[in-house]
Amino acid sequence: MIAASAGVKIMVATRPVDFRKGADGLAALVREQLHHDPFAGTIFVFRSKRADRLKIFAWDGSGLVLLWKRLEHSAFRWPPISDGVMRLSASQLAALMDGLDWSRLHVRDIGQPSATS
Repeated sequence: MIAASAGVKIMVATRPVDFRKGADGLAALVREQLHHDPFAGTIFVFRSKRADRLKIFAWDGSGLVLLWKRLEHSAFRWPPISDGVMRLSASQLAALMDGLDWSRLHVRDIGQPSATS
């Protein structure tokens, strides 16, 4: 399993994509349809029509990274199909990759500590 650090942005494209697309095709899709910079360090997650496959696309500073996964006997839990993207936490991405119901994990808002003297 590849783990994402807690501070990285993770975006899920909610509409299924053509899984014949490679890294360059997904970079163009991120820029033109999702209106995000594919080279900003954000992790993008894409789903297949059958919901049993996903592709994870990211720029790591030296090149494009493309990870592909297929579940053999089930389907991934996806948000409802709509236009645009939604944000996930690193824990939710890990659950999604394991085939778990990531929507049951909720991120708590924790304020920054104040300095004490």
